[in-house]
Amino acid sequence: MRTNVGLWWLLSGFFLLVFAFYTVWNIIAYTTSEVPWFSAVEWVGSVALLFTAFMAALIAFYIQRVHVAQGGELPEDVLTADIDDGDPEMGEFSPWSWWPIVLASSAGLAFVGLAVGAWMVPIGLGVFAVAIVGWVYEYYRGYFAR
Repeated sequence: MRTNVGLWWLLSGFFLLVFAFYTVWNIIAYTTSEVPWFSAVEWVGSVALLFTAFMAALIAFYIQRVHVAQGGELPEDVLTADIDDGDPEMGEFSPWSWWPIVLASSAGLAFVGLAVGAWMVPIGLGVFAVAIVGWVYEYYRGYFAR
């Protein structure tokens, strides 16, 4: 987790540096005798880069506080740790299930319907309803049940 904290702080500093460089570059490039410096700033890009730096700093601060609150090192942070030192329980999943593919296809169909034609959206929502019910009740009758 220490590595993640360091990477997020580094990313925050990078975006802050890019924000300063981008803003100064726009001021230098677009300031003329009839255009004042504050009108030469390209506000959308500058604000987006500044907020990206703030968001990376927020994530870094949160991860750092969680790391301090844990009181110990995670197995991922110890160089001598083995793979099985971490928590082996990763949840239950069905590697043979086709329902996630159907669910993703239904979402894609609905989004394509938003772009191409509104008549496709209800079809995508209908396939979505069938896919989500199928995925939820996949184990209702046992393994490999359809």
